[in-house]
Parts: sequence; C-alpha cells; structure tokens
Amino acid sequence: MNKEVVKDRLLSAYATLIDKDGALLELDANERSITHKLAEHLQVEFPEWDVDCEYNRDGEKPKRLSPQSVSSDDTDAHTVFPDIVVHQRNSETNLVVIEAKKRSSAKKFSDEEKLKSLKKEYEYQFAYLVVFPVGHVETNPDLSEYIFEVEA
Repeated sequence: MNKEVVKDRLLSAYATLIDKDGALLELDANERSITHKLAEHLQVEFPEWDVDCEYNRDGEKPKRLSPQSVSSDDTDAHTVFPDIVVHQRNSETNLVVIEAKKRSSAKKFSDEEKLKSLKKEYEYQFAYLVVFPVGHVETNPDLSEYIFEVEA
C-alpha cells in the first residue's frame, strides 16, 4: 500500500472522528477514549487489516525496544505499547504505527523518537504522530495540522 493511500485513509478516519465523536474532543475526554474511537474509524478504512490499541505483541512475545532505542520507565523489559497499530496479527506484517496525544499534553520529541524506534525495529511501513485538538474543535479544521508522518 502506498503512502498516499495510507495518509488518505488516516485523514478520512480522523475526519470521521471529528464529525461523529467530536464531543470527546470538546469535553477533553481521556486520551485512551479518543484513541479507541480513532481506531474504530481506522478499522473501517483498513478492513483488510487488524487495527489494535495499545498492542504489545510480536507474535507470542511482547514487543520490546532495545534499551538504547528510547528511554523508558519500564527498567525491566522496555516493553512498549503503541497507541494504535494497523497490522496483521501473529505475523511480522506491520503497516502503520500511531502515537496520539492531546494538544494540551503533546510531547512531540519523545513520541517521534519512540515512533522512529518502533518503525525501525518492527518494520512498520509508516509511522504517524496524531494530535487531538481538545477543548474547542473547528468545524472544518485543516487536518494536516494534527497528523504528522515520522520518518525513520
């Protein structure tokens, strides 16, 4: 699948999130609640793939980043939980990894580093940082202000 198709599908899912679940953004709901809804809309856009939130598996093993890849408070295992992945479960076929943050708590640098590491170590074809505009949400926002591709 090429970059343009993936980005178009991500933009479509994000637009649906704003249209159907904008109240979550307006209310400044928990990030996991918003991310879950985005994943539901992504599943519609990627019907041939599995879309999972906080997925931590690499086959039967937990996904782990090597200690030098990214700092972590998990000093025992460096287990990572990407916010959303588009992949094929029980395989090494990984299409998209997404880290999502509310605009009020965005830590862009550390999320970009985590995405770069995940993309490289687990061979995701694409990595995106998605920012949720909480509080006031514009009627027709420029979605490119909220979705950023991260290159390895």
